[in-house]
Amino acid sequence: MNRQRNVGIMIFVLSIGGFFMYAYLLMLSEWSPIVLQLSVLMAVGGILGVISWIGYNMATSRPSPSSLVSDDKK
Repeated sequence: MNRQRNVGIMIFVLSIGGFFMYAYLLMLSEWSPIVLQLSVLMAVGGILGVISWIGYNMATSRPSPSSLVSDDKK
C-alpha cells in the first residue's frame, strides 16, 4: 500500500510540475507559437483518433442477434 501511495504522490507532483512547465512554455518563452500549434495538433489528433476507433469498431463488429430481428409487422 505504501508503494501505491508513493506512486500516487509522484504522479500528482509531476502533473503539477508539467502544468507549470507547459504554462511557462506557452506564456513566457519564445517557443509559444510552436507549443500552441503542437497542443492543438495533439488535441485534434486525439479526438479524431477516438472517432476513427469508434468507426472501425462499428464497421468490424458482428451485428448482435437483437439487431437482426425485423419489426416490420403490420
